[in-house]
Amino acid sequence: MRPELELISDWIRPGARVLDLGCGDGALLAYLQKYRQITGYGLEIDTANTLKCIQAGVNVIHADLEAGLADFGDSSFDYVIMTQTLQAVRHTEALLDEMLRVGRQGIVTFPNFGFWRHRVQVALQGLMPVGKTLPYQWYDTPNVHLFTIRDFEELCRRKRIDILERTVLDHAHQAPLGPRLWPNLLGEIALYRLGRA
Repeated sequence: MRPELELISDWIRPGARVLDLGCGDGALLAYLQKYRQITGYGLEIDTANTLKCIQAGVNVIHADLEAGLADFGDSSFDYVIMTQTLQAVRHTEALLDEMLRVGRQGIVTFPNFGFWRHRVQVALQGLMPVGKTLPYQWYDTPNVHLFTIRDFEELCRRKRIDILERTVLDHAHQAPLGPRLWPNLLGEIALYRLGRA
């Protein structure tokens, strides 16, 4: 399991109801079921990952996030999670609204395109950034939106989304002093817990 998923689990209260959007192979939900005794569902579009979820004992719905979450009622879940997916969806604002309609809180993680090495790669080489947290070339990336930590926080301010908690990590999934002091410049992966008043 990716190390940031363990950090996310610390934000989930035991016994909570969880919806994981773009749940992949279901590793996070399986972990939360075992160690946090949550009940939940995953939404996943990839058929192979859907089968892995079923094999792992994770409740999964084969669905496209871009179609929205209309099948779920208001506040159906305590937490709605979207890890490393926000940058890969076309309708980011609508999906954030839906997350916070369906769940009391939202948790998102994404790569920070403002990381200093990415800036240098564009400025000096004239190439789109490729690295540990952005492993794809520009022509085969699943990323639709390229945004920074500062961009995301500005969007939250504009949409009146409360940032309840933020953790910024380096490529080793650690939170050293640098990313804590200058998150937009030195952070590679951002984790947010969100809510609405």
